[in-house]
Amino acid sequence: MPGSSFFDGWDFTADPCGFPGVFCDGTRVSALALGDPRAGSPGLTGRLDPALGRLSALTELSLVPGRVQGGPPRHARVLHGPPLPRRQQEPHSPAASPTGSAPLSSLRTLDLSFNQISGAIPPSLASLPSLTNLILCHNQLSGGIPTFPDSSPLLRLDLKHNALSGAVPATLPSQLQYLSLQSNHLTGRVDAVLPRLTRLNFLDLSMNQLDGPIPSSVFALPLSVLQLQRNFFAGPVQPSSDVAIPVVDLSYNRFWGQVSPLLAGVGQLYLNNNRFTGDVPARLVQELVGSGGLQLLYLQHNFLTGIEISPSSSLPSGVSLCLMYNCMVPPVYAPCPIKAGSQNTRPADQCPEWRG
Repeated sequence: MPGSSFFDGWDFTADPCGFPGVFCDGTRVSALALGDPRAGSPGLTGRLDPALGRLSALTELSLVPGRVQGGPPRHARVLHGPPLPRRQQEPHSPAASPTGSAPLSSLRTLDLSFNQISGAIPPSLASLPSLTNLILCHNQLSGGIPTFPDSSPLLRLDLKHNALSGAVPATLPSQLQYLSLQSNHLTGRVDAVLPRLTRLNFLDLSMNQLDGPIPSSVFALPLSVLQLQRNFFAGPVQPSSDVAIPVVDLSYNRFWGQVSPLLAGVGQLYLNNNRFTGDVPARLVQELVGSGGLQLLYLQHNFLTGIEISPSSSLPSGVSLCLMYNCMVPPVYAPCPIKAGSQNTRPADQCPEWRG
């Protein structure tokens, strides 16, 4: 893989364990951090060498952002590839794999993000016994997400900004803590898989074509971020207890029913561009006006009919409320983002109930 001058320091007459970006445990390569991570440095170009899949002691493989092409390592197939050049068959070379050792069996982190990796994700990656971090975001991957055994130790799965399609596997590892599938072409429902992922602290399924309801158990997860925007999710939003997630974005979906007062503990709440009806719950208003935890409430482009707040009231500094394009006249002071449009109210003929 050529790129910048990173490999200029690789003198193949010397010990490979001293190469820049090569880390060894004894005489065996344990980690590869390829490329210059400094800001402004050019990334790598070229293609991934399949021989990387033969490194049985490798625990981490990461590339700096660049233009590396090819597919992710396939640990099961490279065993039958052509023999390596003699220079690369030394015990401590980056391509060595002792007889009988499972390829990539020690790999814990695979980070190929922000490159041009293409093709399908090899199912063999999902079965790696030590893999805890799989980061393939911002590439050109296609096909489906492989099925992971529940015994997988995977904690972080970041596949955002690819061209993946199909359903979210119902058998994602239950101990998963970070899941980002944003900006793909995923379809189907997630109400079967999400209740199993009880340890998630970050969930981003935004900008896909997912549909169906969202289980109430999602709002009880120990999440710092819940991003489900720009899908086809539908149904009521009914958490079973007070929600304390700092950021919840359910915008641009097809949710309907009344806004739950149990969402008052959210820090930033995006419910805009849905089909919510009824009044804005008093608890949400109290959190906004009373300088509570709720700092942003976007409700524009729904079918809401009322809010109990004095037109002369002022919001605390740093607090945002948008109610444009509902079935009521919004408070005149409510600031809205530019993309909310210029129409204050929804046409009366679109509203089953309208309050002037």
